[in-house]
Amino acid sequence: MPAIPTPLAEGSRTLIRPYRHEDAAEFTALARESRTLHRPWLFPPQDARAYAAYAGALIADPTKAGFLVCTREDGRIAGFFNFHNIVLGGFLSGAIGYGAFAHAAGRGLMTEGLALVLDHAFGPLGLHRLEANVQPANTGSVALLRRAGFRLEGFSPDFLLIDGAWRDHERWAVTTEMVRRDRAAAGEAVSGPCG
Repeated sequence: MPAIPTPLAEGSRTLIRPYRHEDAAEFTALARESRTLHRPWLFPPQDARAYAAYAGALIADPTKAGFLVCTREDGRIAGFFNFHNIVLGGFLSGAIGYGAFAHAAGRGLMTEGLALVLDHAFGPLGLHRLEANVQPANTGSVALLRRAGFRLEGFSPDFLLIDGAWRDHERWAVTTEMVRRDRAAAGEAVSGPCG
């Protein structure tokens, strides 16, 4: 049995941790079980070979980072957040993509997980801004971003090639200042870069 990985951050119901190669069987089984939920928005790896390439890039490429959201009660993977196109220097920005697995959808686990991911991004990773590109009809994804304090910044027609077609996307973004301001307005204690 593989060792339980140390979480990067913990909330009341979830924790976030990096991807591991040992997660392949669980991750791909959950991806297969969640096909109906993910289509037509998302196509996570559904077999060991695809997972090895997918997770390997998130683990090894310094312009990427990946985080699994797991339930605290049993450590089961609930979903994931991936950063791509991380640029440092004067930009300190990246793009975020994500998905919940069917057993966790609608339970608020991804909302808590995203708050933890934002704290990590704007804290230890030292980023200033994250951008999410979402197909407009993906109402669950848009709702998650709104709850986390992202703002709608624009519309990009024919933005991404997904499942054989160029798909329109809305551009959503959040900065460390926005998260800090929203948390202060909600009466949450605010310290450090983001919270």
